Amino acid sequence: MNLDVEVGTNETSGETDLVTNEEGPIPEPYVGMEFESEEAAKAFYDQYARRVGFVVRIDQCRRSEVDKRILSRRFSCNKQGFYLKAKYDYGPSRKPRTSMREGCKAMILVKVDKSGKWIITRFEKDHTHPLIVSQRPSWNSVDTKDRRIQELTMELENQDQVCRLYRELLLSFLKNVEEQTEQLSMKVGGVLNNIREFEPGIQKLSHNH
Repeated sequence: MNLDVEVGTNETSGETDLVTNEEGPIPEPYVGMEFESEEAAKAFYDQYARRVGFVVRIDQCRRSEVDKRILSRRFSCNKQGFYLKAKYDYGPSRKPRTSMREGCKAMILVKVDKSGKWIITRFEKDHTHPLIVSQRPSWNSVDTKDRRIQELTMELENQDQVCRLYRELLLSFLKNVEEQTEQLSMKVGGVLNNIREFEPGIQKLSHNH
């Protein structure tokens, strides 16, 4: 798998730390690590997470106010944060679900620079829970549900962009219709004014005949 990652020297330790298991070594994330795209950064962190023993959650992003493109993205451990219990609970009581979140702080934050590279600007390594390395990491493991949530999140973001585009097109269309309606009203008004000007003459001709 080509992750399009540029592995350099880890400035903090003087060397690149590697995580190894049966599948071979993979560099540990560090501030300054570069990727060709957001997808490449996620693929790298996914692979790192499987080797270390946790699941990645696609977290918050920051968008451009101009064209709404993503400028930064945070990838977190799926045990990040806490579930909030609803203040008001209506209907029959339900058995409380076991929370999978434990307030874990592990994450990477990647930002796109002027050249289009995605760079890790923050890396939190430590987890607040035991790490479990799967002998056969795959998409069909216990993290399937979480990965499906990630896929749906990205799909919703894409649909959100499409909806914004359609909204802008619709507003532009309505503006054009309004302008054309206004112009048509002015033309109709001009025709009516001309008719009113000729009306006395037409009435005189009618009386003479």
